[in-house]
Amino acid sequence: MSIKFIILGCGSSMGVPRPDGFFGNCDPRNKKNYRTRCSALIKTSNENVLVDTSPDLRQQLLRHKIQKIDKVYYSHMHADQTHGINDLRSFFINSRKQVNVFADNPTSKHLKESFSYCFKSYSKEYPATLKLNKLKKNSFIKHKNKNIRFKSIVVEHGAVKSNCFIIDKKLAYITDVSNIYKKDYSYFKNLKYLIIDCLWYNFHPSHFNLEKSLFFIKKFKPKKAILSNLSPVLDYNQLKKVIPKNVIPAHDGLTIKL
Repeated sequence: MSIKFIILGCGSSMGVPRPDGFFGNCDPRNKKNYRTRCSALIKTSNENVLVDTSPDLRQQLLRHKIQKIDKVYYSHMHADQTHGINDLRSFFINSRKQVNVFADNPTSKHLKESFSYCFKSYSKEYPATLKLNKLKKNSFIKHKNKNIRFKSIVVEHGAVKSNCFIIDKKLAYITDVSNIYKKDYSYFKNLKYLIIDCLWYNFHPSHFNLEKSLFFIKKFKPKKAILSNLSPVLDYNQLKKVIPKNVIPAHDGLTIKL
């Protein structure tokens, strides 16, 4: 069994369509234009590792028949990355073990303030379901009883910092970014896969637009790049027509084997 990286959701903060039914430029006849908010799953022979808990997490987990979650890594504190946290409770009920959650200091503070009931036992009926751990620069996930490096790198995301993740020096996942520090460029070069933020065509202060995404793809030279965090501005087929051959738009459920 190879490691699988599943893009559970690839939509921007309100998804496509938005809750009011707005599709923007996206053709509703194309299933690949239906996008839930960003979460991802790393499936190994030993573990299911979740990246972010989007507000659409329940729908995503049911779609992929995910029956256990071993670890959760948070990229940052924003609502579209955290507000599905309550859906982790079912995995505690199944195992009777707290699910290990990893987050940086600002995100940890936000999670404890906003979702205190997840981390603190209030009664026997409502015990703590999650255990909060400090996000380290280097951690490991298990595959075939071997340790696979899982690297965290801080990037700018408008007014806050976000974390992107690199798996086994093969795949980078960067869904919320406005700037990557030059000192970290070497970590992103010549990967097999680069999954990268691409909100829309125009400038945005907190996200890469298409021009910026393609600039970094050209600089880092991955074998394949995948555009994610896509807004209703970006129709799947129209976007595909204007990007290089080694670049594709993400769609919900896109699965990569490592």
